[in-house]
Amino acid sequence: MSDYIVIGAGVLGASTAYHLAAAGADVTVVDRAHTGQATDAAAGIVCPWLSQRRNKPWYFLARNGAAYYPDLIKQLEALGQHDTGYKSTGALSLHRDGNRKAKTAERAIKRREQAPEIGHVFSLNEKQTKQAFPLLADHYQSVYVSGGARVNGRALRLALLEAAKQMGASWIQGEEASLIHENRTVTGVTVNNENYYADRVILTGGAWANQCLEPLGLSFAVESQKAQIMHMQIENTATENWPVVIPSGPHYMVPFSNGHIVVGATHEDYAVTTQPTAAGYLELLESALHMAPGLRKSMIKEMRVGFRPATPGFLPVIGFVPETKGLLAANGLGASGLTTGPFLGSELAKLAMDKDISLSLEDYSIEGAIQPAARL
Repeated sequence: MSDYIVIGAGVLGASTAYHLAAAGADVTVVDRAHTGQATDAAAGIVCPWLSQRRNKPWYFLARNGAAYYPDLIKQLEALGQHDTGYKSTGALSLHRDGNRKAKTAERAIKRREQAPEIGHVFSLNEKQTKQAFPLLADHYQSVYVSGGARVNGRALRLALLEAAKQMGASWIQGEEASLIHENRTVTGVTVNNENYYADRVILTGGAWANQCLEPLGLSFAVESQKAQIMHMQIENTATENWPVVIPSGPHYMVPFSNGHIVVGATHEDYAVTTQPTAAGYLELLESALHMAPGLRKSMIKEMRVGFRPATPGFLPVIGFVPETKGLLAANGLGASGLTTGPFLGSELAKLAMDKDISLSLEDYSIEGAIQPAARL
């Protein structure tokens, strides 16, 4: 019998399992390895401080998520997990309008008072911007934030899971887990026709979480948004230390080492296929070449597809599942999952162990996202 079972091993579930194991708990991780898992496809930017999103609970979560990364990476590296996919390389916020650039710089400097991890803030002219990211078009000015970072979701997830295993966590991969329950009390899960029991079960199943709740007569209001992400390769170019690029539009660029450039991501509602589409290729390619004409001679290595989970209000939720004992859940990380997931996982682990957490559960209330199935 485990103290805890974690269902779903995206970045949120992997972080939850890691933090439980690090606290000495007996943990079992159950994962189906869904095709289309958001974390597995994602390559993201950790730089929430420039966002114009005014939702204070979201910013609190994202700011704390960004601040937590350096400590988490040190923990993982101390356990021998050096391929975490995370590196602080700085971020470029692109602008054509000098007034908007000035407002962005002003916002970053003001937010630095509460978030010193922002680091240095510089206003760059067109020449300086091009020097920072040579593939860009000539007409961009930018605000450079030294604390910005990149993350490879697949690498980070694996590092968290491997670290959890090192500390004794068990791993079960199989078909969809079904909850073992009686009289509104969850006591474990069934996977591959085997029963596994625990004091508490934690549901971090992302876009697929609703399937676990249906036998309880509950419905998780989680919608999935398809994201297609393009991986490009440009030869003979050292890109290891290039900053991530945040334009004014929906698409971004994340450079990794050895000429590997990631362009993301599409936002497609009600799309169900896990295959990349011609429309996705076209959207990302046009955006990439418009921002960075220097990519014209690059090669397209692959397209990845993930499904972002979104809950009502587009704000993550966390807490004990209503009217049910022994079951916790968190979900709805959306497009900021790589920024918020590791920190939210640490908070979820604390909540499961009845420890104090930094978040106000009222701000991320799970009650509005989980209801009796008949009401939806």
